[in-house]
Amino acid sequence: MAENIVLIGFMGVGKGQVGRALAALTSLFVVDCDDLIESAMNMKVKNIFSLHGEEGFREAERRTARWLEENVDNTIISTGGGFVNVPNIRRIGTVVHLHAEFDDILDRLQAHPNARKKIRKRPLLEDLEAARKLYDQRLRIYRQTADMTIDVFNRPLEEIAREIAGACGLEHV
Repeated sequence: MAENIVLIGFMGVGKGQVGRALAALTSLFVVDCDDLIESAMNMKVKNIFSLHGEEGFREAERRTARWLEENVDNTIISTGGGFVNVPNIRRIGTVVHLHAEFDDILDRLQAHPNARKKIRKRPLLEDLEAARKLYDQRLRIYRQTADMTIDVFNRPLEEIAREIAGACGLEHV
């Protein structure tokens, strides 16, 4: 199995920030799946959803997952909220579920200085009732798929990174 750390969790939970904090703490690089998809398709996630629908975006996630499994090692991988559904996720690396309650995630996003931008770039958050249902559906899948779950609510990034590094046996730099 690859020596990757795969961060999963609901959109807005802070996977990218935690990934960067973990990279700063260790000698590993970090990649963001949504950034890889945007680069490969030469458009933003919101535009991919508009032009190709959710299924087009999910197919791009599956292609990205195959590429990660075949080509990436010793890397922290920050995923999108639905990436947990790719069939090969456990072969990519150690799966770490970053957990926070839905309302806490929403409060975090709304308190951000660029809140409108943060929310607008997540097409599935446009309908909050549907997003809450999606959260409830995915929570079970996150828990079943993850090798470990880390509670991230109201915790400093460095503390979360140290917990993941310790649990994964990563050396600090």
